[in-house]
Amino acid sequence: MSTTDTYEDSTKGQWATGVAGFAGIMLVVVAGLEILEGLAAIANDAVYVTGINYTYEFDVTAWGWTHVILGAIAVIVGIAIIRDQTWGMIAGIAIAFISTLTNFAFIPYYPIWSFLVVAFNVLVIWALCSRIFNEVPEPPAGYGGDAGTYGTSGSMSGADYERQRMSPPHFG
Repeated sequence: MSTTDTYEDSTKGQWATGVAGFAGIMLVVVAGLEILEGLAAIANDAVYVTGINYTYEFDVTAWGWTHVILGAIAVIVGIAIIRDQTWGMIAGIAIAFISTLTNFAFIPYYPIWSFLVVAFNVLVIWALCSRIFNEVPEPPAGYGGDAGTYGTSGSMSGADYERQRMSPPHFG
């Protein structure tokens, strides 16, 4: 990848962008299903049958409320991801992590769905992390490309700006 290529133009960037958009839409869809799943558990405890005793065993009604609350928050976060909001992407990582833990503990009640949601959450976390950590700002006014200079003072050449822009993020 040359210094003039951007993250968005790279294969990884295109995959992360596409999967992040997909993640936002799927987060809304899965949230809706989690809300329905939670409402079914709240309305009738006999909807879900448990097998053997499990370490993380809770009352089915408690699981229902957990899924409804998590689903409601995930709808809001999914819409923020679709709107390309950075806070939504950060919250999406947190929601996907919490959903992974919740669905891991929900395995005895609905194992196939729980494993599918955990796998989806791993994809969501990867896409959102990749998207957040590789976002780059737009070139500032006065940026003239590789041959030009940054600003009128000539304090930073285009190549220096590109090198700085392509370096890993620094926090703090």
